[in-house]
Parts: sequence; C-alpha cells; structure tokens
Amino acid sequence: MNIRVKFRKFGNLRFIGHLDTMRYFQKALRRAGLDICYSEGFTPHMIMSFAQPLGVGLESDGEYMDIRVNSTPSSREAVRLLNEHGAEGMEVLSWRELPEGSKNAMSIVAAADYEVRFREGCEPSAGWETRFATFLQRPEILVQKETKKKAVQEIDIRPWVYACELRDGLIFLTVSTGSVGNLKPELLLQAFAAQEKWELPRFALEIRRKELYADLGAEGVRKLIPLEELGKEIG
Repeated sequence: MNIRVKFRKFGNLRFIGHLDTMRYFQKALRRAGLDICYSEGFTPHMIMSFAQPLGVGLESDGEYMDIRVNSTPSSREAVRLLNEHGAEGMEVLSWRELPEGSKNAMSIVAAADYEVRFREGCEPSAGWETRFATFLQRPEILVQKETKKKAVQEIDIRPWVYACELRDGLIFLTVSTGSVGNLKPELLLQAFAAQEKWELPRFALEIRRKELYADLGAEGVRKLIPLEELGKEIG
C-alpha cells in the first residue's frame, strides 16, 4: 500500500538539510511503530521518497513524502502517532492512501506556491511593488543559470512564473517546479534586483513554500492539483 504524507517544516528545523529530514522521518516512523516496507538485500532501507527537496533555511507548509506500508492505522491515528514521536519544527498534516500504480510525488511534481517577503531593512526603494509588477509583464526574463554539468547558460525564466500577487508587502508566487523547469523565488528576485541596478543582500528574503502541485492538464492547458488531493483519507 502506498501512502502520501504531507508535513510542514518550520522553526529551527528549517536549517536541517534534505538527508537529515529523511533520517528524521526514518526515526519517527520506527518510534511510532508504523508498519513500513523495507527494500531487500544486505542493507534494507525504508521505501520512501520526497517530492522536492526544500532549500536549507526555508520554511514550508506543504512538503510531501511517499512511503510504502504493509498495513496502516486510520489517517487520523497515523498523523497522531507521528506527531507524538516527532519534534518541534516538524508537523505531519495528513496521511493518505494512493491508488495502486500511482507515480511517486518526485516524478509528478510540476509547480509550487511560495510566500516571499523582504526582511526588515532589506527592502528595495519605495514603490518597488509597482515596479515588480511591471517587471513581470516583460515578455522574457533572461538570467544566467548553472546547469548540472556546471556550465553557465542564459535562460528565459518568464514562462516558469505561472502566477504572482502582491499584497501587504508579500509576494505570492506560483512557479514551475520539478525536473523540467525548476524556478527558485530567489532567482526571480535577483533578476528584478539586477534590473533595478541594486544588489540583493544575502539572506534578504524570507521564503515559505506553501504547496506542491501535480499538473493533470493536457494539450498545454495546466490543471494544478495539490499532491495531497491525489490520495484518500483512511477511515
């Protein structure tokens, strides 16, 4: 049986990396006594995968982990057990059964919501919200990005910005995420700063990931569905 677990990461635990997050859940699952499947071979390990690694220092309300279990309690009980054996800074939000044959979250994640704000004292000059909205109306936004092979190439990231809203000093973004196009909010803000001829200070941004989506659309029309909604509650 395949299970999708949604969790949030906040506080001091936002500073632990992806591998430590994996180790955290391996320990939490064991302590909670949940019936997890293990791989075969000389060094068995829990069968688990994560949708999209979160950058160190970022908080999130919408992280996902897929696991395989031999048996399971109700969704409500599984969430209770994991949080009871967890630590402050990591909270499990849901435990849902996936249809048999479902693709794992890592292979289908296509977009993400982010909430971005400038730290106090790091904001651009007055009126930046209007200038940023105008910036996003450009037909292309060219940036230098390093590839996996460490080569630097110029790419247009404008098609990867699906939606943006500015409200009370906050930037709400929906952007492409995953293997095809992966846009980090800081790259977009760096491009804006470059246009402003202003150097974006290091650690100037507070970024919170809000949700991760699969794209169930067809023929070029996006239909973004939260990964959580692809599974069902266990009674």
